[in-house]
Amino acid sequence: MTDDVLNRPPVHALLTDGTTVCIRPVLPGDHDQLEGLYEEMSPENLRLRFFAASRRSATAAADRACASARPGYRALLAETKGQVIGLAEYDTGGGRDSAEISVAVADGLHHRGVGTLLVEHLVSAARSDGVTTFTADALSENREVLRLFTDLGLDVTRRFEGAEVRCTIALDEDDAYLTAVEARGRAADVASLVPLLRPKAVAVVGAGRKPGSVGRALLHHLHAGGYTGRLFAVNPSATNILGVPSYPSITSLPRTPDLVVIAAPAPAVPTVAEECGKAGVRALVVVSADLDGTQAQALLTACRTHGMRLVGPNCLGISNTDPDLGLDATFAAGHPKPGRAGVAVQSGGVGIALLDGLSRLGIGVSTFASLGDKYDVSGNDMLQWWESDGRTDLVLLHLESFGNPRAFSRTARRVTRRMPVLTVDAGRTDAGRRAAASHTAAAATRTMTRQALFTQAGITATHSIGELLATAALFHTQPHPAGTRVAIVTNAGGAGVLTADACAEAGLVLPQFTPGLVVDLLAVLPSGAAVGNPVDATAAVSEDQLRECVDRLMAYPGIDAVLLALVPTAVAAATGDDLVRALTAGPGRQARPVALVRLEQDVAVSLLPAADGGTIPSYAEPQAAARALAHAARRAAWLARPAGTVPALVGVDTGRARQITETYLAAHPDGGWLDPLICADLLACYDIPQLPWAWADTEGDAVLAAERLGGVDGRVVMKAHWPGLVHKSEQHAVHLDLRGEDQVRAAYQDLESRFAGLMTGVVVQPLAERGTELFAGVVQDDVFGPLVLFGLGGTATEVLADHAARLAPLTDHDVHDLITAPRCAPLLFGARGNGPVDLEGLEQVLLRLSRMAEDLPQLAEADFNPVLATPGQVTVLDARIRLLPRRPQDPYLRRLR
Repeated sequence: MTDDVLNRPPVHALLTDGTTVCIRPVLPGDHDQLEGLYEEMSPENLRLRFFAASRRSATAAADRACASARPGYRALLAETKGQVIGLAEYDTGGGRDSAEISVAVADGLHHRGVGTLLVEHLVSAARSDGVTTFTADALSENREVLRLFTDLGLDVTRRFEGAEVRCTIALDEDDAYLTAVEARGRAADVASLVPLLRPKAVAVVGAGRKPGSVGRALLHHLHAGGYTGRLFAVNPSATNILGVPSYPSITSLPRTPDLVVIAAPAPAVPTVAEECGKAGVRALVVVSADLDGTQAQALLTACRTHGMRLVGPNCLGISNTDPDLGLDATFAAGHPKPGRAGVAVQSGGVGIALLDGLSRLGIGVSTFASLGDKYDVSGNDMLQWWESDGRTDLVLLHLESFGNPRAFSRTARRVTRRMPVLTVDAGRTDAGRRAAASHTAAAATRTMTRQALFTQAGITATHSIGELLATAALFHTQPHPAGTRVAIVTNAGGAGVLTADACAEAGLVLPQFTPGLVVDLLAVLPSGAAVGNPVDATAAVSEDQLRECVDRLMAYPGIDAVLLALVPTAVAAATGDDLVRALTAGPGRQARPVALVRLEQDVAVSLLPAADGGTIPSYAEPQAAARALAHAARRAAWLARPAGTVPALVGVDTGRARQITETYLAAHPDGGWLDPLICADLLACYDIPQLPWAWADTEGDAVLAAERLGGVDGRVVMKAHWPGLVHKSEQHAVHLDLRGEDQVRAAYQDLESRFAGLMTGVVVQPLAERGTELFAGVVQDDVFGPLVLFGLGGTATEVLADHAARLAPLTDHDVHDLITAPRCAPLLFGARGNGPVDLEGLEQVLLRLSRMAEDLPQLAEADFNPVLATPGQVTVLDARIRLLPRRPQDPYLRRLR
C-alpha cells in the first residue's frame, strides 16, 4: 500500500439489494477482522479461494493485506456497519502493466454484488496506476468467481490448465464496460429507493398536537391523502394525532418503518437519524432546514453508516400517487393529481408551482421528489427510478446543482430515448464569475457548460416555469413534428401576424404553399380569405369551413405542424359557430401536432378535451406555443439521429503525455503555464498539427531562427514569452510580418527592452498563409469535467464571443455540432465563393483536444488561438496550456454522492 492509497477517503456504494456498503483501502488495524473474514468461511469456500482448506491461509492473507506499504499492491475492503464483508486486492509483482487479482466475500453474502463492486473499484484504481491487465487463477469448479469476471463487461480470456483456469482481464474502459456498470448501478439504485418511494410503513417525527407545524401538516397530508400502508406519529407528549397513533420514539413503534419523515428542529435531526438507523429504518425524508456544518455531517454519517437513503434536508417532501399506495409526504397546499409526469426539484416553491400546474392541466404526477439540499438522493437517482417504474412517460426537473454531471449525462441520454426530459435552466447568469485567465476561461461560463450538458443528453431546457409547463402540455398531448415547418391559420389578421413573428423568433419556418394547396384552401374558405402563410380565414369563417381548412393542411406533406390563432367574434356568436370546436371535434392526437392560440384565454396554457378523449393544448400567448413547438422539433431531430460514438484516434501516446504532466508537476507543485517546448511536446503526444517554430533567447538566435523558418517571402512572426503570459496581443508582445535580419533584430530589441526582467525568450515562426482564424480550447470544470470550446479566433475572440461548447469526451455528433454551431460556420463551408476548409482536419484537432483533456485531469486550461484553417490543412499557430495538481477521479465509478 502506498501513502496515496491510505489517504484516499472511503466511498459508499450500493449492493444489488439496495443496501449500502463502504469501500475503502485496507488499514493495518483491519488485520483481526480480515483474519476473521477467512476463518468464518466454510471449508469448501476456503478451498475455492486458496485451493486448499487450510486455516493457516486466513492469517497469511490478513498479513499480506495489512503489511506495510509497497509499490504495485492495492487492497480494498467492503464493510457495513463496521463489519468487513469482502476484500479485493491486486499485486503487480514488481511489473508495470499487469497485476494478479484476488477476491473474497464473506459467507452468506454471495450473490449481492459485493465482489463485483469491489472489483469495479479495483479496476478504477488500477487504471490510475497504469495497470492495463488483471490476471486471476481459479479452480474450474469455482463458477461464482468465473461468472463475476465474465459479467464485468470487460474483455476476458480463459486458459484451462488441468483443474485450474487462468483468466486474463483487459482493463480498457469502453462503452460496453460503462454500460454494464450502469446496468448494475441502476438495479441497485432502484432497489435502494423502494423503501423511500414505495414504503409499507411511514413514521413522522415532529408532528405537533397543535395546528401550524410543518410536521403536523405532513402527517395530515399522509393521512388525508389515503396512504395505504401503516402510518405512525412520533411525539413523546401524545398518543394520537389527527387520528394517527403516536409513540414516544422510533424504537417504541410496533414495527420498524421503511421511511421516516423528519420535521424536527435542526439540532435534533442527527440524533433522530441515528436512532432511525439503529432501528433498521431504510430511508429518511428530512424537511428540516438550517442545519449547520456539524449537524449536516452527522446526518449524512448516520445515513451512510446505517445504509439509509436520504431526501433533503430543507425540502418539501416526496409523493407517489400510485393508487395502490397514495403516498403524499409533502406539506404542499393540495394533493397532486395522479398522472404520468415524474417531477424532481431542489426548490420547494418551484415544486409547488409544478405540482399545481400539472394537476390543473390534467397531466398529473407519478412521483414527486423535492430534493432540497440534496445530500444524497439526486436527479440521477430519480431518472433511474422513472425509467423502470412503468408509470412515468414525462420527466420535469429543476436542478440547481449536479453532483456527478457525467454520470447524469449518460443516464439522461438513455432515459431521453424513452421519454421526454424537460428542465428549467436555472442559474443562467454568472455575475460572480472569476476573472478569466485565458480565452478559454473567458468563454467558458457556467451557462454554456450547463447548456452543453443538456444538449448532449437530449434534455429539453426551458427558461421559466411557465415555458416548462407550456412545453410539457404539448409533449404530453401531441406527436413530435418531423421538422420546423409550421402552417398558421387565424380568423384575425393581427393575431396571425403576432403568431408568425413568434414562430420566426423561435426558429420555426413558415413555408409558402403550393398552388394546388392554395386552390384547395380557397375552395373551402369564405371569399376574401388570404391563403398565404399565415392563412387569414377572416372573421366570416364558419366552424365547418375552419375544420375543412385544418384537415387539408394536416394532409399537406409540406408542413410539420398546424398552429391556430383564434379570437372570439360577434360573427361566430351570431351564427352559433364555435371555432374552437372545429379543432376539438376531431381526434386530439393527429399525425402532426396541432395547437391553439387564444389571446383572450385567462390562463397561460390549458388542455382542451377532444372528441376522442385526447386533449389539445391552448395558449394565451403565441410565443409560448411557438417555443413549445420549437422544443418539440429539436427533440424529434435529436431522436432521429443515432447515438454518437467517440471515434478511435491513431497516433496518440497517452503514456508519454502523462509522463510529461507528472514531470512538470513534480518540478512545479503548484502548477502553472507550460513553456513553449513542453507545450509542443504535449501536443505532439496527440498528433495535433502545429506551425513550425523555434525558441530563441538571444538576438543572434532569433536571426538564425528567422533565416531557417522564413515563411511567405521569408517573413516571420516573433512572440515574446515569460511564465504566465497569456494575452500576448493585449500586452503588445507580438511582432508580425518581419522580413530580413534588420527587422528581426529590431523586433527582438524592442521586446527585450519593454519586457526587461520578464521575458525569458521569444518564439519565432514563419508567417502563415492566409486562412480562417479559429479558436479551440478546453477548460476543466471542477463539477462538469472538461469542456471543449470552439469558435472564431484571433484577437477579437472574446469581444465577438462566437463560441460553441460541448463536454468531453466528444462523439462524432458532438464535434459536428461544435463546428456548425458558431455564427462563423458558413466561412468554414465555403461562403463568399471561397472553398471549404479542411473540415476533417478541423474535426481531428477537436477530437484530439478532447482526448487530451480526458486523459489528463491535471490539464486545467488549453487555449489554441489562432487555429488556422485553409482548404489544405488545419494548423495550430499558438497554443497555451496550464496544468494544476489534481487527483484523477473516475466519473463513472459507482458510489453515492
